[in-house]
Amino acid sequence: MTEARIGIIGGSGLYKMDALKDVEEVKVDTPFGSPSDAVILGTLDGTRVAFLARHGRNHTFLPSELPFRANIYAMKQLGVEYLISASAVGSLKEEAKPLDMVVPDQFIDRTKNRVSTFFGEGIVAHIAFGDPVCHNLAGVLADAIASLNLPDVTLHRGGTYVCMEGPAFSTKAESNLYRSWGATVIGMTNLPEAKLAREAEIAYATLALVTDYDCWHPDHDSVTVEMVVNNLQRNAVNAQKVIQETVRRLSDNPPASVAHSALKYAILTPLDKVSTATKEKLGLLLKKYI
Repeated sequence: MTEARIGIIGGSGLYKMDALKDVEEVKVDTPFGSPSDAVILGTLDGTRVAFLARHGRNHTFLPSELPFRANIYAMKQLGVEYLISASAVGSLKEEAKPLDMVVPDQFIDRTKNRVSTFFGEGIVAHIAFGDPVCHNLAGVLADAIASLNLPDVTLHRGGTYVCMEGPAFSTKAESNLYRSWGATVIGMTNLPEAKLAREAEIAYATLALVTDYDCWHPDHDSVTVEMVVNNLQRNAVNAQKVIQETVRRLSDNPPASVAHSALKYAILTPLDKVSTATKEKLGLLLKKYI
């Protein structure tokens, strides 16, 4: 089933894409259960895309509850080759201010309760993950941001995203520890997505939307829920403009990606030794190599 080469995952505040035309809701069943919500198929300036609200359209999933495997596998089933993940984040650096956009190129994993692989049950694979984001896709995304000259938005190319477990935010000690590591932003969702997208041979990049400073900042105590919600809404408007421009650029010139052949040398188990049930379950991922 091929419906869209470009996928979009919308995080907190981004539950729909207003510019989508010819919209169709698709309920996708995967070997890993149901995704967070129905996938919205539609066109952006004539290009078919698949949109998924990460937490559900009514924000009903905690980060630890997200069906990460189902979400990524559903995108794979729909033919997605390029995946843009928009996420609300806190800033760990003074220069990355609220409303700014960061296109990270690294992750630090601080999660505890996430399943971040499709493999197991008699088949072992170890993907290369030194560069966890598709460099070429991230470049297209960053160039799209730069071209729009959005008011009150500074683009930060590169940076490290700390992925924490949540749902509570960091302590000040943790926040300062992450700052000492040189990290740029902190969120709760993107690292499992990036790992699974790489296993699914989908090029992946993060659009990190800064809502506020993390608790390390001396002005953090003056941050109100109202301020954060207002920034979420403004970020969502800006994110849609960025995504639309990124989709246009991808449609005109889809880049090569090492992610598209990530499993070529990653699978250690001889496939003739893998059970039929497991091969069927992972058939979408393995069919190139059987």
